[in-house]
Amino acid sequence: MKRPIRTLIALALAALPLTAIPLPATAQALSPDEDMAIDSAVTATLARTGVPSVSIAVVRDGKLVMARAWGQASATLGPAKPDMPYQIASNSKQFLGALILLLADQGRLSLDDKVAKWLPQVSGAERMTVRQLLSHTSGLQDYWPQDYAFAAMAEPTTPEAIIRRWAMKPLDYDPGTRWQYSNTGYVVAGRIAELAGGAPLADLLDQYLFRPLAIHPRFIDDAVGPRYPQGHDRYALGPVHAVTPPARGWLFAGGELTMTASELARWDIARIERQVLPPRDWAEQETAVRLTDGTSSGYGLGVHLAEREGRRVIDHGGESIGFLSQNTVWPDDRAAVVVLTNAGFSDTDTALTDAIAKVILPRAVQAQTGEAARIDDARAEFAALGAGRFVAKRFTDNARGYFTATAIADYHRSLAALGPCTGFAAKTKPRLRGGFVNRNFTVTCGKRDLTVITYAERGPNGRWEQILISPD
Repeated sequence: MKRPIRTLIALALAALPLTAIPLPATAQALSPDEDMAIDSAVTATLARTGVPSVSIAVVRDGKLVMARAWGQASATLGPAKPDMPYQIASNSKQFLGALILLLADQGRLSLDDKVAKWLPQVSGAERMTVRQLLSHTSGLQDYWPQDYAFAAMAEPTTPEAIIRRWAMKPLDYDPGTRWQYSNTGYVVAGRIAELAGGAPLADLLDQYLFRPLAIHPRFIDDAVGPRYPQGHDRYALGPVHAVTPPARGWLFAGGELTMTASELARWDIARIERQVLPPRDWAEQETAVRLTDGTSSGYGLGVHLAEREGRRVIDHGGESIGFLSQNTVWPDDRAAVVVLTNAGFSDTDTALTDAIAKVILPRAVQAQTGEAARIDDARAEFAALGAGRFVAKRFTDNARGYFTATAIADYHRSLAALGPCTGFAAKTKPRLRGGFVNRNFTVTCGKRDLTVITYAERGPNGRWEQILISPD
């Protein structure tokens, strides 16, 4: 039975006073031309990418001015509707950060507690703090850096099992010395929240955050099946196909939530208006944690922090199997854009965020690019896959499991149909995640611009853990 996260629990929790904040009515603040510009951008993007559906919420001047969906949610549900919940995955992290801040306000824990106080079995627990878990500076290796479900995810798991397998491995670096995205750190933080709060994570989130906001998210594990939007993916540029979600337990604490775009926008409005959390807690979540050498990590407690074109931006993305999301807030402009898709491929979430920003803000949000390494190796591997060649010894066990005969055939057919490929170049700087080096590239094949998203083992001859391809 699918269980709403809004579980009835005995009021044994010493919680903050609960004052429900109703969802604001959609304000008619978009002009017909603005509405048409957004509709045109969405329609063109869905046609370009093959993404089945998108659900969008737009906030301007602290008010919800658009809540609309396009495309097909699933074969059983038919057209997407704005009241349908989509998986938001890692956009869930900001909610855990907020919950822990509220628990700290009550004296139930401290962000500077050593992890050893709560979970002494975690590697480096005596040197690692709760704050470092939430800011991805703990040194714990990410258990899920891949953009696909690896073989173990076919079987159910638990937070304790993830902690045993990944959080008890040697640290990737000394806590506080580097920034490296780590879902493992959030699983550990989620368990600490449960221990400090004295209740399951779902109940704590509902008690402290969701009921005050008058929203009703669900856990991802309870939001799959014919009543919910279906996730989709594709191999390279092959046919779009429905995906099988991971077994239960794999998204605990780091990406556990499913909600509507309007509900996530309501959270953004609470951020803009400083509701639900005390202003000092919002400020702390939005303050970049500094590394031991004094440099900024660019990340707070569950949110990325940046300045783009002179504007302060607070944002995060989310990815689960068959779903992508993007949540972006411009707090000084009192604006936000939420884009939820039921596709685990393409740039639809970020492209539409940028397009809508051009409509609701005076200037556009610009993407950042960088340099990369191992370009020749990546180019050669990309060419081999395009020709239908898969050299197994160059890939890890996980990647060999991903590249089935169907996957290899789809890579070959879809890439070969585009024509000759040119201009293979770095799109982002190399970064370490989950023990692998992530490098992204752009390439033009015929008239199509593509993004190649790679993970590889460290070192000059490290095997490939992932080579995924999507329209740029």
